[in-house]
Amino acid sequence: MAGLNGGGTSVIVRLEIHKETVTFGKIATAIGDAGGDIVAVDVTRASKTTTTRDITVQVSDPEHTEAIVAVLKGIPGVRLINVSDQTFLMHLGGKIEVTPKMPIKNRDDLSRVYTPGVARVCMAIHEDPAKAHSLTIKRNTVAVVSDGTAVLGLGNIGPEAAMPVMEGKAMLFKQMAGVDAFPICLDTQDTEEIIRTVKAIAPAFGGINLEDISSPRCFEIEERLINELDIPVFHDDQHGTAVVILAGLLNAVKLVGKKLEDCKVVITGIGAAGIACTKMLLAAGVTNVVGVDRQGAIVRGESYTNSAWDWYANNTNPFSQKGTLSDVIADADIFIGLSGPGVLKADDVKRMAVDPIVFAMANPTPEITPEEAEPYVRVMATGRSDYPNQINNVLCFPGIFRGVLDCRASRITQEMKLAAAKAIASVVNEDELNEYYIIPSVFNHAVVEKVREAVMEAAYESGVARRRSQRETQDSHHE
Repeated sequence: MAGLNGGGTSVIVRLEIHKETVTFGKIATAIGDAGGDIVAVDVTRASKTTTTRDITVQVSDPEHTEAIVAVLKGIPGVRLINVSDQTFLMHLGGKIEVTPKMPIKNRDDLSRVYTPGVARVCMAIHEDPAKAHSLTIKRNTVAVVSDGTAVLGLGNIGPEAAMPVMEGKAMLFKQMAGVDAFPICLDTQDTEEIIRTVKAIAPAFGGINLEDISSPRCFEIEERLINELDIPVFHDDQHGTAVVILAGLLNAVKLVGKKLEDCKVVITGIGAAGIACTKMLLAAGVTNVVGVDRQGAIVRGESYTNSAWDWYANNTNPFSQKGTLSDVIADADIFIGLSGPGVLKADDVKRMAVDPIVFAMANPTPEITPEEAEPYVRVMATGRSDYPNQINNVLCFPGIFRGVLDCRASRITQEMKLAAAKAIASVVNEDELNEYYIIPSVFNHAVVEKVREAVMEAAYESGVARRRSQRETQDSHHE
């Protein structure tokens, strides 16, 4: 999942103000002097001597909130009643719910949705299990599965703490693509137990979205589930990131007049996302990818404890470049950071090829900030929403799952992921394309439909779609 965002939030401060002692203007000035931005004021109660007001204040982080609260507590005539963080308020009671599609108004309705009428439907599925796709929620339901080991930039925080993220993911599935997704946070970190559990719950779902599972365990979990289930399994941290990065790169190289397959690409952070991104680039025709991790460039012939790195060494770095990031960055056309803050220096960017493209994805602090890189870089992208060109997985997973559910694909192939990347890139037309707009907004409604159509077409071509295409259906009617 995309990492923590560096943007601010807002809090609601409820104050009882004694009119004869202090004016609201003095309070507003104090908040402003403390760096707070008042965006709304509501009077909730008033008497001859006091007023109670809810003041909504934009703040940068929790420490900023505490500083403003301390200032308010120090003003004579002000009593702090409550501080409500709007983010926490949105999470009260959870962010999603289950609602029926139709009301049960009488005994006849009850007999149809439940016993005895439901028995006929059960037996129809028993006789033909494929009917579960048309007669249950399976046709439109995705399980968002996590073990809480790699949540955002927070690390191994456990299944309960992972729930708010998975609920948020479910909200995005529903709002963006009409997919009913449900968070499944597992209280185990055992690879075999996770695989067994997901297989056991799979009958209720049309797809599995793996989320925030640590590397390298995530590779085996995904691969095994893909091979052992007959529904699509998609690890969004790997492939969603790779799809959206490729979409951005397709437009970035077009802007600078280069061909992607001719570019030298340097990637830092060879974990789940780094490896998936590399595989996506290789599938897109790139031949010169150099991966760099803490130990330096990954090179053929070296011995690595991580088996995934053995594959990486044998399939990348064709010129066997060795050394640190600064050693291998020379003449690189593209830098992709999936590592940590401050990894890329301005001097490194200076040594890149003409019109360098930098995708610094570490969150909340990128490998290099846009402010540092701007004098030397042609196209810059990050994972943050407060800078242009945000690379966000939300551009990918809703449309991909909408497509695979609609065509009843058994799996998500590399061709389908490439098609999704090209579809996302195509939303930005040539008249709109510029250094600050290479990737569409997550709120662009054209994205999901374009991705859905492209994924379905690729699924039919790959032979993994089990629902006949509209064209096939029309052709059969003409026969």
